[in-house]
Amino acid sequence: MGWQDISILILNAMLLFSIPLLITALGGMFSEKSGVVNISLEGIMVFGSFFSILFINLMQNRFPGIDPTLMILMAMVVAIVSGVLLSALLAFSAVNLKANQVIGGTAINLLATPLVVFIARTLNDVRTIQFSNNFTISKIPLLGDIPIIGRIFFQNTTLLTYIGFLIVILASIVLYKTKFGLRLSSVGEHPGAADSVGINVYKMRWAGVLISGGLAGLGGLSFVIASSVSFDGNVIGYGFLALAVMIFGQWKPWRIFMASLFFGFTSALAFKYSLIPGLETFSLGYLFRMFPYVATIIALILTSNKSRVPKASGIPYDQGSR
Repeated sequence: MGWQDISILILNAMLLFSIPLLITALGGMFSEKSGVVNISLEGIMVFGSFFSILFINLMQNRFPGIDPTLMILMAMVVAIVSGVLLSALLAFSAVNLKANQVIGGTAINLLATPLVVFIARTLNDVRTIQFSNNFTISKIPLLGDIPIIGRIFFQNTTLLTYIGFLIVILASIVLYKTKFGLRLSSVGEHPGAADSVGINVYKMRWAGVLISGGLAGLGGLSFVIASSVSFDGNVIGYGFLALAVMIFGQWKPWRIFMASLFFGFTSALAFKYSLIPGLETFSLGYLFRMFPYVATIIALILTSNKSRVPKASGIPYDQGSR
């Protein structure tokens, strides 16, 4: 296998690993833009991926001939709804109860995995939910025949890859070109000023957190579809990596997109290092799998002084004290 083939395989894998980070980090961005810190992305990813994979498992057993495209679209709806429902706990505690947002997010992270494992064992007496992962698109006609580009973007991919690209475009339009997006940003920067001109800070923050939950749930499904044929309640820290992507991307959609590609590339190297000539004979799996997390620490150290978090992020808003 030549260097060109190796590079194409690694870049193709980079896309698969980048999309879950991209979708989830964009979710975290919407929450923080509204002024609510959402560190529960990991737990929401677990929740969304579990229920969507469970749905796929049940549907494949009941309707074995169902079209994979229809199946993945329905599973996406389940993942989004599951993420929204779990994130409503954070929204209620952070917005209505004005509780500490970090503690609330940590509680959700601690709750998610034991809860889904309990449900899995209750339903099937096993921890792992199996499914037939037939959602890979081997090649898109015509586009897949384009030299190099076609092999990277249009071969051995999934529908969720293109959904991720669409989400980043829509997120950019919503944030910068719509009244909703401008209001969302305003309550994350100056909630008192936004309230004084008639913007309902509570409703906007609820909206930001629920959008965040829906996208994180979808990101969880994307992660499992890209990497496995089963789910055991673990997304190997991708929710926390998504937080790093969001910070590294400075809470801006297109910067988050570029950051997700970088971290996706490090993850692809961790899983595809054995393809590189000279490394295939070494047992470096665990060392390379540390690489994305080490890169995260280094990136955050280098960019921490330049980070500009929304001013009111993490600060509960009390309308009565305005």
